[in-house]
Amino acid sequence: MAEAKRIERPLSPFMFVQYYRLQLTAVTSVMIRITGNALMVATLLVIWWLLALAAGPEAFETAEWWITSWVGNLVMFGSLWAVWYHYLGGLRHLIFDAGKGLELETAEKLGWACVYGSVVLTVLTVIIYWI
Repeated sequence: MAEAKRIERPLSPFMFVQYYRLQLTAVTSVMIRITGNALMVATLLVIWWLLALAAGPEAFETAEWWITSWVGNLVMFGSLWAVWYHYLGGLRHLIFDAGKGLELETAEKLGWACVYGSVVLTVLTVIIYWI
């Protein structure tokens, strides 16, 4: 029998880096899922704070210290960004579900609108909060 000639092909993880360009629409869709899960964690922190409020002064003081510490502020700021990003991403998908904006150029513009819009809305919300 004739011996099969092996063709040297790159393995799939290496193909990803060399040949495939990650698309913005894919990244933004994945980020919607990630922000949704991150918001569940932030919701648990707020629930803990509310339960501590009902539990008494000592429990509330501990929860309040964590929520208002630099770590808590960082988590809440990230959660605020996640809320805006998740909201804008949901609107983007609603547009897609209506059959609009599916052209590649329009889909990329909507993706960048989600990214930049979420940052701008987060900063505006923080500015309004501090005024």
